[in-house]
Amino acid sequence: MSQLSILADSLIGSEIVKLGNEINERIAKGEKIYNYTIGDFDPKIFPIPQALEEAIIDAYKNHQTNYPPGDGVKDLREAVLDFINDYEGLNYALEEVQIASGGRPLIYTVFRTIVDEEDKVVYASPSWNNNHYTHLNWGAHCNVEAQAANLFMPTAAELAPHLSGAVLLCLCSPQNPTGTTFSKEELGKICDLVIQENHKRADDEKKLYVMYDQMYWMLTYGDTQHYNPVSLRPEMKDYTIFVDGISKVFAATGVRVGWALGPAKIIAKMKAFLSHIGAWAPLAEQKATAKFLQNREAVNQYLIPFKEGLHERLQLLYDGFIRLKQKDILWMLLLHKQHCILLFP
Repeated sequence: MSQLSILADSLIGSEIVKLGNEINERIAKGEKIYNYTIGDFDPKIFPIPQALEEAIIDAYKNHQTNYPPGDGVKDLREAVLDFINDYEGLNYALEEVQIASGGRPLIYTVFRTIVDEEDKVVYASPSWNNNHYTHLNWGAHCNVEAQAANLFMPTAAELAPHLSGAVLLCLCSPQNPTGTTFSKEELGKICDLVIQENHKRADDEKKLYVMYDQMYWMLTYGDTQHYNPVSLRPEMKDYTIFVDGISKVFAATGVRVGWALGPAKIIAKMKAFLSHIGAWAPLAEQKATAKFLQNREAVNQYLIPFKEGLHERLQLLYDGFIRLKQKDILWMLLLHKQHCILLFP
């Protein structure tokens, strides 16, 4: 008999983190490998914004090293609300925002707040870690396999048969790990399904909530636009919990400042869970992030070259894959030609 908990015995660590660590170990031994596994940045190439770095240093010099408030310092919550209002047009109150050490503790507490044992959780594959969070909460997995024809984004038609009885629908756009996004039309259809499902349920019945991970939302290119449930369907504000932060858009993966936006009753319970877990963003980083987000000039000055640098590398990767694909096609044609010569000398 195991001396550990059933959960511990059944738990599998994050595969992508394991793979990323293994690759980094090989890099440390001298192998030349470009590690694109865990969505991190080389700080020698993509450092965090200088204004943010200076604000963090100043905060530590000013001895901002106490426990932060359970829901985050007020000036950061205010800065986040102003930031998402200016850039995304979303309006939330102070009691509707929760600060934590990046997106992961927020996602975990969303699950803990909503999902009971055997509650149905709907998520698509490929997607990031929803299977593990469902397992951690003893939820009932409902995995919808997204198709290449739809750019690996789940469609309303694919999700519709599975929403009855579900308590949580996990959506992510831009999607991790594919980088693809919801169209305005498709996300609107999904929102309509959620609203219709909730209208069917009694007042005392648990609702269907959407966890909307938009950690990459400012990193879109060309004609691609980011859409969110609440802007498309205002009624979705009652059922949507956003997960967001500075990790990706400001190359600040190790700074660990994230936020959730959602209904006050959900946010209050997430705060309660975090008060026991203690997964707060450090006070100095919170103070610094508040100062940085309020500096729109510094934000915009950082984003332009940062996005250009990422786009350049994405284009090089794409071009490289196309060349490899063309070589494969050429090689297949050569093999086919040789085969024909052997058959018809």
